[in-house]
Amino acid sequence: MPRRIFVPLIVGLSLLAVPAAAPAATNVSVGIGDQNAGMFANPNYKALGLKKTRYFIEWNAIDQPAELAKAAAFVGAAKSSGVKVLMHISTDDINSKPRKKLPSLSAYRSKVKALVKIFKPLGVKEWGAWNEANHKSQPTEKNPRRAAGFFKQMRAVCSGCTIVALDVLDQAGVERYIGRFFKALGKSNASKAKVIGIHNYSEVNRKLRKGSKQFPGTKKIIDATRKHHRSAKFWYTETGGIVKIGKTAQFKCSPSRAADRTKYMFTLTKKFKKFIKRLYTFNWTPTQNCQTAQFDAGLINPDGTTRPAYNVIKGQLKNFKK
Repeated sequence: MPRRIFVPLIVGLSLLAVPAAAPAATNVSVGIGDQNAGMFANPNYKALGLKKTRYFIEWNAIDQPAELAKAAAFVGAAKSSGVKVLMHISTDDINSKPRKKLPSLSAYRSKVKALVKIFKPLGVKEWGAWNEANHKSQPTEKNPRRAAGFFKQMRAVCSGCTIVALDVLDQAGVERYIGRFFKALGKSNASKAKVIGIHNYSEVNRKLRKGSKQFPGTKKIIDATRKHHRSAKFWYTETGGIVKIGKTAQFKCSPSRAADRTKYMFTLTKKFKKFIKRLYTFNWTPTQNCQTAQFDAGLINPDGTTRPAYNVIKGQLKNFKK
């Protein structure tokens, strides 16, 4: 056989012997949510090859130059890294007590429309109407009707956008909140709530003793939603293993416990893979002092090195989409 034919033949056969990349075992896309643009420059983040992230922004950030600049820096860094941003509208007084009054629908429309006008041309076409609407830190806590109104306004000002219609924490009473939300939407609008956001911190992080009953928050949210919209899809918009929260002994500073719970987060995702389409774990950037932090779920240490939960995510990505 002439050499000029033999060599290409060998090369061709060797290419045939290389197995094709295996498809993701679970058809769920993974992203990491954060509030710090520095995440995109971290080599450990780059090594994950993720294509999605989530950022929450104060509803009236258009009136706050510092907040607007921070969001613009995040979106710019994400875009440069080839990462798409889900931007979630949130309160401007998350640590304030008592809560400020809810924004009126007209105020929401005006301020959010201005944000959409800035960020949509930068590629932000996925939005959340209101972050964790049923939690006590949000002024929508007892007003699902207003949360429904915000979704309607978001649809009006963000044509062609994918919108997380309702975003809830898996706490007691979440089913009633969802029911009241859809009642306020009305039957004609229920089908437009195509994506529901789930924060299942409670179920992910409360590892109970054998024989104890776990509040099945993820399933309750899915079941309650499907009573009103059978084809709704779900995103874990915020979840993950918590390193530290509050002052309770159960949630003292423990990166190893967070890693164990991060593993369980993926277990829950696989369990509900029929309904869950995305998973945004939170977050990347740590609190500078975990021991005294009120909340820390960072995947890295303050010096930029990784925590154990990072390795869990890196290992699980072979089974998920990016």
